[in-house]
Amino acid sequence: AAVDIAGIAPDDVVLAPPRAVLKTSSGKLRRAATRVRYLEDRLHETAPGLWRQLLGLWLSSTAARLRTGGRLALGRAFAGYWWGVLVALALAVWPLVVVLPRRAWRWKVVRAAARAMLKLTGTRLTVSGESVPERGAILVANHCSYLDSLVLVAALPDETAFVAKAELASQLIAGPFLRRVGALFVERFDDARGQGDMDDVIAAARAGRRLAVYPEGTLTRRPGLLAFKLGAFAAAAAAGVPVVPVTLHGTRTILRGGQWFPRPGDVQVTVGPPLFAEQDGFDAAITLRDAARAAILAGCGEPDLAGEETLLKDRRTTPPSPAS
Repeated sequence: AAVDIAGIAPDDVVLAPPRAVLKTSSGKLRRAATRVRYLEDRLHETAPGLWRQLLGLWLSSTAARLRTGGRLALGRAFAGYWWGVLVALALAVWPLVVVLPRRAWRWKVVRAAARAMLKLTGTRLTVSGESVPERGAILVANHCSYLDSLVLVAALPDETAFVAKAELASQLIAGPFLRRVGALFVERFDDARGQGDMDDVIAAARAGRRLAVYPEGTLTRRPGLLAFKLGAFAAAAAAGVPVVPVTLHGTRTILRGGQWFPRPGDVQVTVGPPLFAEQDGFDAAITLRDAARAAILAGCGEPDLAGEETLLKDRRTTPPSPAS
């Protein structure tokens, strides 16, 4: 019959069981799939019965749910452990920082606790780049997470004065702690008080203290580098000290802004070369800001959000047109 229909003799004659020739749901032959089964010598394999197919689907979906549930349970267990370690260290460190008479001793305690936190939670810290100046410099870093300061404390070799928003000074727990480790507070909403606070920052830099600032002024849940405020760079130019760009990477993955559910991860700190002002006044601040931001943007691996931030502010401040 094959010779009569095709005009040529068949290469092989196979007595296949029922349903060995695959078909679509509409009854058309699945020639390519059948050919593959023939070449793999699987024509004699029969499709499993309906009950076996249903059982296979149920087992597959159950396994997927178990995997998802297992990952969720492990994530919650890690988050609980992470917060447990943090609270235990905080309860031990806060009283010591408050009572120890010397700031250098307080800093040793805080740095040891920060490094212990990273080690106990399996967070690997990598520090690369230039050496951090021992005195008289302003470190500027991208602000990705609530973990940024802890990571910087663990990465820096010794005492650094963090410049914090004035609202933290009045907090019951954070205020005394930050004052005892030598933080400087800057008022953001009162221009007169803010200028006085900036004078204190300039004086501290001139006195040889090493300062750390987040020039973005805030952090967001969305990955990206916001525009830099000028304050830190104006202070560096006025004090005659270098600006050191510091790039943080990985902290946002562990604890994203606006969230309190930590995840495992590693962090990297890259210290850039010092930037010195070659001009005076406002021009020097602009030049330092642009150079520091370019260095951090190149290393942080996140998008540039400066333009989008400006556009958003314009939309908020521009009154609606009569046609809108």
